[in-house]
Amino acid sequence: MSTWRNWAGTESATGVEILRPSSTDELAAMVKAAAEQGKKLKAVGAGHSFTGCSVPEQVMVRMDRLSSIVNADKESGRVTVGAGTGLRKLNAGLAAFDLAMANLGDIDKQTISGAISTGTHGTGARLGGLATQVVALDLVTADGSVLHCSADENPDVFAAARVSVGALGVISSLTLQTVPAFLLRAQEMPLPLTEVLDGFDELADGNDHFEFYWFPHTDLALTKRNNRVAAGVGASPVGRVRGWIDDELLSNKVFEFTNRVAVRQPGLVPRINRIASRALSAREYVDASYTVFCSERNVIFRESEYAVPRENVVDVIRRLREWIDASGARIPFPIEVRVAAADDIWLSTAQGRDTAYVAIHQYHRLAHTAYFDAFERIVSDYNARPHWGKLHTLTAADLRTRYPHFEDYLAVRARLDPTHTFTNPYTRQIFG
Repeated sequence: MSTWRNWAGTESATGVEILRPSSTDELAAMVKAAAEQGKKLKAVGAGHSFTGCSVPEQVMVRMDRLSSIVNADKESGRVTVGAGTGLRKLNAGLAAFDLAMANLGDIDKQTISGAISTGTHGTGARLGGLATQVVALDLVTADGSVLHCSADENPDVFAAARVSVGALGVISSLTLQTVPAFLLRAQEMPLPLTEVLDGFDELADGNDHFEFYWFPHTDLALTKRNNRVAAGVGASPVGRVRGWIDDELLSNKVFEFTNRVAVRQPGLVPRINRIASRALSAREYVDASYTVFCSERNVIFRESEYAVPRENVVDVIRRLREWIDASGARIPFPIEVRVAAADDIWLSTAQGRDTAYVAIHQYHRLAHTAYFDAFERIVSDYNARPHWGKLHTLTAADLRTRYPHFEDYLAVRARLDPTHTFTNPYTRQIFG
C-alpha cells in the first residue's frame, strides 16, 4: 500500500494495492484474480496525463517490469516491445538497431502503452499519432484472456484498443511499424503571428513536421520546421553551450523564474512575454529524429488540448486571442499548435479528419479554470475533441456526438469488460 501522484500533481491515489508483473502470464493471472474479487484495477505508466485516466481506485498495475524490446526485425521494421517501455528507452533502443519512430510527440517521459492509449501525437500534415504506428498488440482482459489484436485478428478490438484510455484491459505488449533511422533538419525562428496564421496551410503542408508556439500578449510566434535531410547530409547538432542555454537555462530555469514572478506580479506578464518572445533567436541544426522531436520540460503546468478540423484552427487562435485580450487574464505560457493526418482509430482525436491541435497551458501556481473554460467554449463550436490525457470537462453525452464510432467502442468494452473492472471516476465521466 502506498500513495501515487501524477507528474502534474493533479491526481493522486492513496492506500491502493500495487501489482508489478514480470510477464504477460503473470499479468493475466493478477488481472483475473483481481476481477474475480470484484476489485477495480488500472494500469499506470509514467503518470504523465493531467486527467484521472490512470488513477486506480483499488489496484494499481505498474508496468515497469515489462519494459524492453522483445523482438526487432530490421528488414521489415517491425519491433515488439513491452507495454511499460518508456519512450526515451524505446528511442535509444531503436537507434541501436538503426530504426526510429516515424513521428513522436515533444516529450519522451511517457510509456509507449500510456502514450498510445491517450492518443499522444506529434505533428505532421501527412503523419498520424503514435497509435497509427501500432500494427499489433496483446491485450489482457478481465477474465485473464490474452487477445492478440491486429487488422486481421480481432480487428474490432484492434480499432478500439489502440486508443482505449485503458478501459478495455491492460496492454502487455505492442508491435510497432518503425522506419529506418533518419536525421531531421530543425529550423526554429520567431515570426509575426499574423504571418504564421495567414500562411498556416503552406507552412503545415510545406514541411514534414511543423508547429508553432504563440506567446499571449505578444505579436510573435516561435515556428519550428523539421524536415528530413537529403542523402549524404550528416548531423550537425546544437553545440553543447548553445543547447544548454536554449533548452535548459531559458526553457526551464529562466522560464520557471519568470512564472514565479508572474504569480507575484501578474501585471508584468505581458512585458515578460514580450521579452521572452524576442529572446528566442533563430537556430538551425541537424540531428537524430528523436533528439529533434523531444525536448526536456521541467516546469510544472496545467494543460488542455483540443483537436479541431484543420480548416478551423486559424479561427480558433484568433478567437482565443480576442478572449485573452478582452478578459484581462495573464497567461505566461505559450499556446502550441500542431497538425496530423486523418486516421481510422475509433477514439483517435484525428479519426476521419485532417486535424489541428491547439494546446493551452498555465503555470501550476496560477489559476487556470476561467481560461480553460473559455477555450473549451470556443472550440466546442468546431466539434472539437479533447486529448484524453489533458484537462477537459466533457462527458459521454458530449463525446458521443463527436466520435462516429463511440457506440462501437462501448460495445467492444461491454463485451470485454462487462463488470467494468477497468473503471475509475474518469472513465465513468467519459464513457458513462
